[in-house]
Amino acid sequence: MKKLFVSNLPQDATEASVMTMFSEYGKVRSINIASDIFSGKCKGFGFIEMEGHEARAAQTALDGISVANSDRSLRVRFEDPKAARGRKRR
Repeated sequence: MKKLFVSNLPQDATEASVMTMFSEYGKVRSINIASDIFSGKCKGFGFIEMEGHEARAAQTALDGISVANSDRSLRVRFEDPKAARGRKRR
């Protein structure tokens, strides 16, 4: 199982719309899109879990594409848990 970090999502992105986009490349095991607590709009990023080979296919296909209603390109990266552990929290 691989976890992908997706950024530059448009504000109108929903779990359903992102799931549809990624499910073309395999089964999405879990999805968590960050949304504003008051407005409910997407904060522009989220996490998706897929099987390894499916996640690699999705990352290759979707990284850098332009999404409708957005002037930015998607960034799809593998989450690096080692980097997260090394950060100091205050």
